[in-house]
Amino acid sequence: MSYRITLPLLLAGALVALPTQASEAIAKKARCVACHALDKKMVGPAYRDVATKYRGDSGAPARLAEKVRAGGSGVWGQVPMMPHPADKISDDDLKAVIGWVLALE
Repeated sequence: MSYRITLPLLLAGALVALPTQASEAIAKKARCVACHALDKKMVGPAYRDVATKYRGDSGAPARLAEKVRAGGSGVWGQVPMMPHPADKISDDDLKAVIGWVLALE
């Protein structure tokens, strides 16, 4: 492989990684990690479990955003999730976090 081919591929990989890192950082800043972890159930489900449950569901982003905003229980057990209004996480940040979670494999 030549240097000319490798550098663009590396740069493209970095550009893909940046939104992922940014979305994970948003989840940390919004304190989602107080109840959720990447690979293990805590108070709430693991992010990867959420991704698996909703994989291929085109309506999932909207339903998850509504669930985060309103809070509730019953989907993952009886422990309620508190509502998270826009002053805790903006609509754009919420959309980014949900997209990141749903893209996990």
